[in-house]
Amino acid sequence: MKNLLKEIAGCDICKDHLALGPRPVLSAHKNSKVLIIGQAPGTRVHKSGIPWDDQSGKRLRLWLGVDDVAFYDPEKFGIVPMGFCYPGKGKSGDLPPRKECAPQWHDQLFEKMKGVKLILLIGQYAQKYYLKDMAKKNLTETVWNYAEYLPEYFVLPHPSPRNGIWLKKHDWFEKEVVPALQDRIQEVFGK
Repeated sequence: MKNLLKEIAGCDICKDHLALGPRPVLSAHKNSKVLIIGQAPGTRVHKSGIPWDDQSGKRLRLWLGVDDVAFYDPEKFGIVPMGFCYPGKGKSGDLPPRKECAPQWHDQLFEKMKGVKLILLIGQYAQKYYLKDMAKKNLTETVWNYAEYLPEYFVLPHPSPRNGIWLKKHDWFEKEVVPALQDRIQEVFGK
């Protein structure tokens, strides 16, 4: 695993498409219990090199019901985004994750992570990639039907502050889905 993480840290397969250059950001351990597959780092995470080191990460930790110490323990949480580097800015926010990362690295990483008991698919890119035809017609319907994907996957919207309107419009998410997520996380860690 150490050699693979070192190889990923030096990855530059899409360097010509990255405005800020390559800086793969992930966290993984062979004993990770929960695997978080999100989109791609934002500019703040690109600068710090710490996954989910932003407002989205704060909200995600609240949803999970864990503190920073637990979240950043790679034996508890593996953090492997769809795109490891900041993809750049688009018209309405960050660009989608680069398509090279997941096919290049995910299988190799997951082959070494035999202890994963739950995979969190955060946002439409991770959900479409991993659920394929099982995903519903949109993110809202996929998240509404989260129980269909258990016990292997737990599907979530992105916790970005930009999704505040979605969260207000779909208050069932924080009332029903978040408590179910926290229960599942506690199950995984035997609490």
